Amino acid sequence: MSGSVSPLAPKTFAVMPPVRGVRMATAAAGIKYKNRTDVLMMVFDAPVAVAGVFTRSKCPSAPVDHCRANLSHGLARAVVVNSGNANAFTGKKGREATALTAKSAAAAVGCGENEVYLASTGVIGEPLDATKFAGVLDTMAKDATGDFWFEAAKAIMTTDTYPKVATRSAEIGGVKVTINGIAKGAGMIAPDMATMLSFVVTDADIAPSALQALLSAGVEPTFNSVTVDSDTSTSDTLMLFATGAAAADGQARVESADDERLASFRAALNDLLKDLALQVVRDGEGARKMVAVTVTGAESDAAAKRIGLSIANSPLVKTAVAGEDANWGRIVMAVGKAGEKADRDRLAIWFGDVRVAVDGERDPAYSEEATTAIMERQDIDVRVDIGLGEGKATVWTCDLTKEYVEINGDYRS
Repeated sequence: MSGSVSPLAPKTFAVMPPVRGVRMATAAAGIKYKNRTDVLMMVFDAPVAVAGVFTRSKCPSAPVDHCRANLSHGLARAVVVNSGNANAFTGKKGREATALTAKSAAAAVGCGENEVYLASTGVIGEPLDATKFAGVLDTMAKDATGDFWFEAAKAIMTTDTYPKVATRSAEIGGVKVTINGIAKGAGMIAPDMATMLSFVVTDADIAPSALQALLSAGVEPTFNSVTVDSDTSTSDTLMLFATGAAAADGQARVESADDERLASFRAALNDLLKDLALQVVRDGEGARKMVAVTVTGAESDAAAKRIGLSIANSPLVKTAVAGEDANWGRIVMAVGKAGEKADRDRLAIWFGDVRVAVDGERDPAYSEEATTAIMERQDIDVRVDIGLGEGKATVWTCDLTKEYVEINGDYRS
């Protein structure tokens, strides 16, 4: 964690209510960081429905393999997360560390190892000494409390400068339900997912297959539409748990994601996922500015998103933003290299509400003064109209500063 909090950090944090059916505890195991918590345990006292989406990296971490293998079971009783070490590219030792953690957590909670979910974040390629925290899981399981969301978010941070929390409420069939989520991530952030861990829990009663469909759809316009540095992590994990406690209030169990009673829940879940995803971008390593890139007029929504990511991932675009330089030539470059249909002579570009280019050339009414005023803002909107179709998409990124290089130049030391 760097010494100063990101200037883009939220001014206030959400007040996180307890969610019935889940308890949490944290511990300081000294895996990499001194004097801060680095292990989180979530305990479900009864089996709960679980859904998950993971990195598309072809070199995933041992915990990602473990979670994928367990997901078909559909039920969870415990989650153990450590920061400071990703347990990725650690071979046989990595698998042994995962096995030891799962075994210790299962014993602590009194459940099967296929009901334990694991996540690790931090340095890649260093063996994880799971004995450092396996011994305290018993105590953590006993001490876990429902009112611990903010502390839970703190325990999973690596280079994050602030904990990321969000809460929403919704109703299913007239019964109020709560959704709480935490996330971590600041660098190695790009679709699909990122060095990003996020854990979301609701007291709604929803079947695992419906929960999975909700999560898989909800991730596309949120976590899969953000990028800090175009690098996809080995460890991305986003999990959604439904404890079913709202059944006690009369909420009828929902078996299908197509159920009309899920409208309010789906909207609240998607809004919470977007909230957490944008908090991750706003904590981009060294970030000083947040950029929303909206592409319209593309051949399809998918094409618009690819063009948007080409712009958002361009180091030249991101350094121009850092330098407050309205260099639309770099936007043109990024559109042209995206591999999607584009017509140079139909292109229009806006910074904020100032149109800087139209019909493939500089806007005749262009004002350097007005554009510079936009670039000096903390939050900058870039809009590009391709002029070819109906496709549109928005992606979010941050600027690329000297501090990003400093943070990542000596990450292991």
